[in-house]
Amino acid sequence: MKDEIEMTELQKRKRIEVGNTVIGGERPLVCLPLVAKLKGQLLQDARELTALEPDLLEWRIDAYGDVGNIPKCLDDLKELRRITGAVPLIFTCRTDEEGGLQKIDRKKRLELFEAAAVSGNVDLIDVELCNGKDFLEVVKKTAGANHVFLIFSYHNFKDTPSESFMYSKLLECQDAGADICKLAVMPNDSGDVLSLLSVTNRARNEGMNIPVVTMAMGPLGVVSRLAGGLFGSDITFAAGRQASAPGQLSIEDLRAGMKILFPGTQSGSNP
Repeated sequence: MKDEIEMTELQKRKRIEVGNTVIGGERPLVCLPLVAKLKGQLLQDARELTALEPDLLEWRIDAYGDVGNIPKCLDDLKELRRITGAVPLIFTCRTDEEGGLQKIDRKKRLELFEAAAVSGNVDLIDVELCNGKDFLEVVKKTAGANHVFLIFSYHNFKDTPSESFMYSKLLECQDAGADICKLAVMPNDSGDVLSLLSVTNRARNEGMNIPVVTMAMGPLGVVSRLAGGLFGSDITFAAGRQASAPGQLSIEDLRAGMKILFPGTQSGSNP
């Protein structure tokens, strides 16, 4: 009973509902990334990953070979959506400054975000804070007009900043108008992982009133992917056909670990 009360308190904040999926609910959700370069592989991966019943899918279009051809990307997105069905889809075009899989012109990325939002085939868009206020405002306006939720994010693939810096980034995401805040950092020792989890716990219990997604990357950070939900992280990422970031576990291993940590929930379900 005590554990149930504590979990309820940790999850007491604004929730995002996408169909039957609740982000910020009673358990952390599992997202699988799609990082194929070619259309045929993308659609095949989508079929295989959808069959695994993840809570969410993410199309990392920054990995896509035809990313420069927006009309084709939109056609491919439409086909992708037919396959993924009711599974909420995150659309991400990561800048190379924060781990993008290829360099894409700033203007082209903005065009992709706007086109995806208008298409009706994505549920959430993930865009980095480093794009700047004007960029974020354009994406926010288009997303809001088309009922698409926004994830504002910060990624550091080199190290783990101070706790005050990380916390300020989460607040910055929230203040900029995000529906969900995301923070990913690279630990250099176990203390860095503890710092990330401490910031997550503080965000959940103090200044944040929207869902938060945090992770420490790489082998040292695996524990944050498994147990981040205990500290307040609402989504964790597993590897699909390929990992989209270092330290991602297979969905089978992730679910096995989460089943122990969250015994009151059932893997593959979304209450």
